Amino acid sequence: MPHVTIRNAVPDDASLILRLVKDLAAYEREPDAVAMTEPMVLAHIFGIGLPPGSRAPYAEAIIGEVDGVAQGCAVFFHNFSTWTGKPGVYLEDLFVRPEARGAGLGRALLTRVAQIAVERGCARVDWLVLDWNEPAIGFYKELGARALNEWTIFRLDEGPMRRLAGAD
Repeated sequence: MPHVTIRNAVPDDASLILRLVKDLAAYEREPDAVAMTEPMVLAHIFGIGLPPGSRAPYAEAIIGEVDGVAQGCAVFFHNFSTWTGKPGVYLEDLFVRPEARGAGLGRALLTRVAQIAVERGCARVDWLVLDWNEPAIGFYKELGARALNEWTIFRLDEGPMRRLAGAD
């Protein structure tokens, strides 16, 4: 049986996190969509290289290992629910390399995110999954997660966001 461990990411993991995010983007059929760079990982996950007074880090990451080899990660950050009056955790990315799937690493990563949420008094953990990703949907449902099909996600990409903000 493989040995699975979860650890907090450290700055030396910046290139690994970037590689795993790119691997996730390829899996999600968007191989060229990742604009993030290693300096961005260092700045926004570890707070390295940002001006003094910046509100960072913006996100956190944990690394999953199978038999001592990094095979996955979870990247997450806090949000807030006005309805519950409590913070929550938003899971931005959960990825396990294909060769490590079935070892329990995805469950271990999500378990650790849930533990962090409980430790911090959060009301919930939220995330998105592509509607065609049936293996992930089945996995999440087995854990007790429910789909929020009645909600529609909206996004202002950078261009429209900047125009709305009057920054362009």
